[in-house]
Amino acid sequence: MFSFYVNGKEYQEEKDMKLLRFLRDKLHLTSVKDGCSEGACGTCHVLIDGKAQKACIPSLSMMEGRHIITVEGLSEEEKEIYDRAFGEAGAVQCGFCIPGMVISAKGLIDQNSDPTRAQAAHAIRNNICRCTGYKKIIDGILLAAKYKREGLPEKREYAWKLGERVPRVDVREKVLGYGQYPDDIYEEGMIYGSALRSAYPRALVKFIDTEKAKALPGVIGVFTAEDIPGSVKVGHLKQDWDGLIPVGKITHYLGDAVALVAAETPELVEKAKKLIKVEYEELPMVRDPYEAMKEDAPLVHEDGNLLAHWHVHRGDAEKAIAGSAYVLTEKFRTPWTEHAFLEPECAVAKPDGEDGVIIYSSDQGVYDTQHECMALLGLPAEKVKVRNKLVGGGFGGKEDVTVQHHAGMIAYLTKRPVKVKLTREESILIHPKRHPMDMEFTMGCDENGIIQGVKAAVIADTGAYASLGGPVLQRACTHASGPYNYQNFDIDGKAYYTNNPPAGAFRGFGVTQTCFAVEMLLTKMAEKVGISPWEIRYRNAIRPGQELPNGQLVDDSTGLAETLEAVKKVYDSHPYAGIACAMKNAGVGVGLPDWGRCKLYVHNGKVEIHSGASCIGQGLGTVLVQMVSEKLGLKREQIYYDASNTYNAPDSGTTSGSRQTLVTGEACRRACEKLKEELAYKTLEELEGQEYLGEYLARTDAMGSDVKNPVSHVAYGYATQVCILDKNGRIEKIVAAHDVGRAVNPLSVEGQIEGGVLMSTGFALTEQYGLKDCRPQNKYGTLGLFRANQAPEVESIIVEKEGLKVAEGAIGIGEITSIPTAPAIAGAYYKYDGQYRTSLPLANTPYERKKKGE
Repeated sequence: MFSFYVNGKEYQEEKDMKLLRFLRDKLHLTSVKDGCSEGACGTCHVLIDGKAQKACIPSLSMMEGRHIITVEGLSEEEKEIYDRAFGEAGAVQCGFCIPGMVISAKGLIDQNSDPTRAQAAHAIRNNICRCTGYKKIIDGILLAAKYKREGLPEKREYAWKLGERVPRVDVREKVLGYGQYPDDIYEEGMIYGSALRSAYPRALVKFIDTEKAKALPGVIGVFTAEDIPGSVKVGHLKQDWDGLIPVGKITHYLGDAVALVAAETPELVEKAKKLIKVEYEELPMVRDPYEAMKEDAPLVHEDGNLLAHWHVHRGDAEKAIAGSAYVLTEKFRTPWTEHAFLEPECAVAKPDGEDGVIIYSSDQGVYDTQHECMALLGLPAEKVKVRNKLVGGGFGGKEDVTVQHHAGMIAYLTKRPVKVKLTREESILIHPKRHPMDMEFTMGCDENGIIQGVKAAVIADTGAYASLGGPVLQRACTHASGPYNYQNFDIDGKAYYTNNPPAGAFRGFGVTQTCFAVEMLLTKMAEKVGISPWEIRYRNAIRPGQELPNGQLVDDSTGLAETLEAVKKVYDSHPYAGIACAMKNAGVGVGLPDWGRCKLYVHNGKVEIHSGASCIGQGLGTVLVQMVSEKLGLKREQIYYDASNTYNAPDSGTTSGSRQTLVTGEACRRACEKLKEELAYKTLEELEGQEYLGEYLARTDAMGSDVKNPVSHVAYGYATQVCILDKNGRIEKIVAAHDVGRAVNPLSVEGQIEGGVLMSTGFALTEQYGLKDCRPQNKYGTLGLFRANQAPEVESIIVEKEGLKVAEGAIGIGEITSIPTAPAIAGAYYKYDGQYRTSLPLANTPYERKKKGE
């Protein structure tokens, strides 16, 4: 019998287990998040006898007589302090790490009432955040300490208008841990599900024996591909992903599901999985694109190993380069990268009516999830409902289904509510990564450094399944020109299937890779021409009314030159400064249907906002609330934002392509205009029950359209970032100037910039997702993620420029924040030591992670 105290109450427990499992599964204290169960991420922090510690490490047998405090056990005053401080500081984005941060903050402030920034950063050194870049979390800790010392000031009143620095609408539920992510759901009679994964990257499945597993007491069902009610194949765009690998078919990577187990407890699920016998015939694997492109290569898929081929060209690049005064050719390489969002994938599904299911999901598009689950289950849309719970980060990694279809299938077949959750090890294996790319670029400039033409070739490893590999390659190609004014451009890109984990969407969506190449080439070209890296960019920067290399005339909101001007002083005043620019589309573009939809519903004297657009931490709900408040003149308490779902919210597309602020924002504005007309002569009470639908089609021209100046995208964001090194070669500061059109919420914009910059600082310097024979080599704790006490200072400069005529001028910023960071850092090191680095992560820096034995 183990006796201990949780939040002041004594508990006794006979069975030994991890403290995390007791707090969550027995007491349902869901502020204690399960981010990895490996002691690496810090989301499960609790106070044990006043010291912040991870709950996934110690067992109950180690807790004898000890006092444990979770966020639920804070005093009411402390809860108010952290809610206010973290909200006002802008510390909360996806929110999954935040209760753990609050616990570490309390552990610090209880011992030190007036900590420094360095002390606050040290206190959360074991708490990973992938969204914020830590800066605003540290701001929140220092503000909480101030409120603890001096008392809470009078609550600030906000108008909730566009341009105001308001706290996010979901701050309190995330800070205090009562907001539900799928893993926080505990249904009566809930069972658990998990998939048995392939033993080999590529193998023929000859036989599956599930009888022993089925016979295990407490096992509800063991299912194979034969039990799938609908299509075995699912997929975000191309239906090539097997829900379960059928007998007689070939596995594509180690993450392939072979069988699905449902049982009364997670422990029984794992026990049953070990009793399943699978007979394989191991086959030769395809390790990289160069093996994939060989004539005699094994076929990853029956229709061949080439997923996508894009040839983007305009003008005559070869001729322009041949006639240039200066020509440079270089090869570049960027690696696999893991999203490392804090919330592992989880879905809860339960029966809905006689023959339907409802799925509570953490994803980037409820309608996408619905379509894939409909296919697997063989059900019509009205029988498959999907609702977002809170989403603990995505960055592109939650666009594909991973657990949702399996949860839906188990609930449908067993008629029981079920939770299906990936372990962190499974998550790192299964969901799509950032594409590694090999690139060769040639650039020609005249004697003044004006770009004459660019020619390039890209080879990408798209892994085992299509995911979004085709569009990612397309965007890598269309943006490979950079945000500059020249018209001779030729790029050829190919993405090959391999037996590696899939590659798909990742913040930057392919542009991160090709931007590294073109910006590094431009930095070297400046040296060849005899001008500064800042000057060569300023001379070539696209300006309103000019043509991008894709032929599009850019509008008055184009502010690349202004971002360069904003950083000139800081760039010129430091000896070891690197610089890079970027552009990124907002909206899907290239002629594809891109609808934004938002429904306003008048209910109980309030205006409810309903849109099937996922908020994954970027703050979409807050944007829409501000839009409604601005356009209708309503107070915050008169507006309610409902989470994305498929049954009372119109489809507004995937949260991808930096599109939601612009596309759904414009749809919301249009809905407001309809309601505003009626509010001119009626009250909200008189409009009870009325609905107002706003729709916006971001209309663009298809790739290769025979149009002089095609509209490839409805809007672009622009950025310039500068990396400053100190005399020891460590990053002193990164200054990031971003043209956002109109900043709906500058506090959130800064948070996006800070988080995106730090994410790509890791991409540039420390992060590794190693593969050996198609098998991941890293755990969460060895991915090389930056921690709070290692993070450099990030200074955000918001450039606002009018000209975009939709969404009140707002341009999405989610992706571009990560795009120019790596070449800015590499450029700084080129100035520092003269080494021109062309692959990531950068070698020979103070941040380089040495391999064992070195």
